[in-house]
Amino acid sequence: MAETHVLFVEDDDVIREATQLALERVGFTVTAMPDGLSGLEAFRADRPDIALLDVMVPGLDGVSLCRRIRDESTVPVIMLSARADSIDVVLGLEAGADDYVTKPFDGAVLVARIRAVLRRFGHAAGPEGTGQGGTEGEAEGLGGVLAFGDLEVDTDGMEVRRGGEQVALTPTEMRLLLEFSSAPGTVLSRDKLLERVWDYGWGGDTRVVDVHVQRLRTKIGQDRIETVRGFGYKLRG
Repeated sequence: MAETHVLFVEDDDVIREATQLALERVGFTVTAMPDGLSGLEAFRADRPDIALLDVMVPGLDGVSLCRRIRDESTVPVIMLSARADSIDVVLGLEAGADDYVTKPFDGAVLVARIRAVLRRFGHAAGPEGTGQGGTEGEAEGLGGVLAFGDLEVDTDGMEVRRGGEQVALTPTEMRLLLEFSSAPGTVLSRDKLLERVWDYGWGGDTRVVDVHVQRLRTKIGQDRIETVRGFGYKLRG
């Protein structure tokens, strides 16, 4: 099985080299770049399986780089930020990132988050990962095409149409929609969505859920997912 290829963009030499060594030690292949422009070039040349982007890199910042990557690919992206309360975290998620990790981070935590995202996207999760995971397993048993007004969710073909037009979703957005469509009208809490969609076995930042719901609404209709204040979200049937 081919090794998982990680693109890591970080301008701090010490962090970049130490993290690269830590990831390579557990079996990942790593391309490490010091700035956003070289990171974009490496992404286009190597087509990695996942990208780790520091928010504050020179040349092309991490948020802009994430946006450029998302324009070209649905490859998973994890943002790295020195401040958990930074507006840059939200901007990164809005730009298309799938998750974020706060610096300084423990190497084991970063590896766990990478593997969780890769499982969600159906990649092998590295030598100690659980292999294929992700959307196909979640969709099993739903079967066929589910219709919600002008919205159609093909759970076998992993396709979504709105008004007959195909809607392009990232794998994370698709996983999120599958959770909603498997139980229309049922309120799903943010913590439950973090557990089911992001594979968080521990408390996570609910902003990840909120931003992804906002992104999903722009694609399938603002009124399709209802906010139930104080409890979570539900899909309108």
